Amino acid sequence: MKNILLLVHQDAGQEARLKVAVDLTRALRGHLTCIDITPFPVVFDQGMSLAPAFILDEGKREEVNKVDLQRRIGREDISWNWDDLRDDFIPALIEAAKNADIIVLNRKLDTSARPNMRSITSSVLMHTNALVVAVSEHANGMQLDCPVLVAWDGSAQASLALERALPLLKHASLVTIFQLGDLPEASVTAQDAVEYLQRQKVPVQIEIAPATKEIAAEICLAASRVGATYCVMGAFGHSRLREAIFGGVTRAMLEKATLPLALAH
Repeated sequence: MKNILLLVHQDAGQEARLKVAVDLTRALRGHLTCIDITPFPVVFDQGMSLAPAFILDEGKREEVNKVDLQRRIGREDISWNWDDLRDDFIPALIEAAKNADIIVLNRKLDTSARPNMRSITSSVLMHTNALVVAVSEHANGMQLDCPVLVAWDGSAQASLALERALPLLKHASLVTIFQLGDLPEASVTAQDAVEYLQRQKVPVQIEIAPATKEIAAEICLAASRVGATYCVMGAFGHSRLREAIFGGVTRAMLEKATLPLALAH
């Protein structure tokens, strides 16, 4: 059984997170844990906090949100539970992620600045062993029995992402290992990735394209070309060279990608 963690908070990305989390839980026959986080009040430099009336209104909105979502999830015929937390988003999610295999977050919010989902997702990625599925606020669920793109750079992060995404990839109709240009020495080759998936009976192919500075754009184009419904990739490399190249790619994908991203660090 796979443990899927869902961030619950009434924001622009919640509906997309919910639909994707339910789809993953059903497809993987897993268990969904809903973490309903109400953050602490904002405190300003002069020691002034948000007005008590505002805090009460937010609490009421979250309570209505909780009743609605619990009713909806209860109709989905999946295994689930609900935890209420008052804490800041990042520490609460990092703590909850210790028992999670998959965490569903947003890559960023396009129509709202709060909460800062790109910052939340980046921080959680750096401090968890779980696969982070980052989705657009416009996502309408996530299909697993379709083509998938794996963005391959030969790094340890790419290998980890492939390993952690394996339960999802076993449902794919075809996995494309996509590589841009030549890899640095001592990298895990694309052929190694292919052989790993073949041993798991996953249908797979390789596509190698010329090197380019527009890496994120090329990944998105390749995903569209193969009809991928989501993209698997490693996030934020360790070495300075890999961080400079692929860390920037992670940030660019979180900024602009429209399809779900399955990320691991």
